[in-house]
Amino acid sequence: MTHPPCPASTTVWPYPRWIAHRGAGKLAPENTLAAFQRGAHHGYRMFECDVKLSADGVPFLLHDDTLERTTNAAALWPDGTTLVAGDLAWKALSALDAGSWHSDAFAREGLPTLALVAEFCIAHGYFVNLEIKPSPGTALKTGEVVAQQAARLWQNGAVPPLLTSFKTEALQGAARAQPELPRGLLLDALWPGWLQAAIALKCVAVVFHHSLLNADTARQVKAAGLRLLSYTVNDASTAQGLIALGIDGIVTDRVDYFNPDA
Repeated sequence: MTHPPCPASTTVWPYPRWIAHRGAGKLAPENTLAAFQRGAHHGYRMFECDVKLSADGVPFLLHDDTLERTTNAAALWPDGTTLVAGDLAWKALSALDAGSWHSDAFAREGLPTLALVAEFCIAHGYFVNLEIKPSPGTALKTGEVVAQQAARLWQNGAVPPLLTSFKTEALQGAARAQPELPRGLLLDALWPGWLQAAIALKCVAVVFHHSLLNADTARQVKAAGLRLLSYTVNDASTAQGLIALGIDGIVTDRVDYFNPDA
C-alpha cells in the first residue's frame, strides 16, 4: 500500500484553497453524496465532511452525535428516545432518510459510507478533508479506524485525505494507525498549548475558526512549519483578510458565492 509523501509545508501543498463545507454548504443535505455532487457542480474540487463509526465499526458521514436533526430517525422511533448514531449498526443507519429534512428534492437521500465518498472523489480527482467526529467515548478507536479505512481507500497514488479533529485523542489514534496520512488540529478556542499539541501530534496543519486568526496566530503557525486553514468563512471581507494572512485553506458554506478557482 503506497501513498504520496505526507504534504507538509516544506513540500508542494496538493490541496485547493477553497473547501466546500459538508459537501455543499447549505445547498444540499449536509454530509450526503448529493451534497458532494452539488458542490462539484459549483466547481469545488475539495470537500470537508464529518466521519464517525456505526456500532459495528462502519465509517459513515454524520456531523451530530444524534440522528434527529438530519435524518427521519425520530419518525421511525417516535417514543422520544435520543438516538445516538454510534449506538446503531450500519444496517439500521443505512435505512434512514438523510435528505427530506433539507427539502423534498432530496427525499430518501441516504447516509453515505466513507467508502462511497472515496469512490466518488477518487473517480473525479477530488480532494477531501475528513473531520474525525467520534461519538462520545470513542475518539481513539474512531481515529484508528477512519485512518485505516482512508489508507486502504486512497491507495495506489491517490492524494490522501487530510484528517482533522477537535479531539486530540482521535488524532493520536489516526497517527498510531496510519502515521503517513496528513493530519490537522481543529480549534474553536486557543486553549493553552494548542501549537505544541499540533507539533507533538505531527500535524501538517492547524484549522482555526476564522475569529481566532490574526497576524500573531498566523505567524506562529507558519513559523512552526505548518499549514494554515480556517472554517467556516461565508463573507468576502473575512475571506480577503484570511488570504492576506497567507491562508492555505478556506472552508465555506457559500459554494454558490465564492469562486473556488480564485
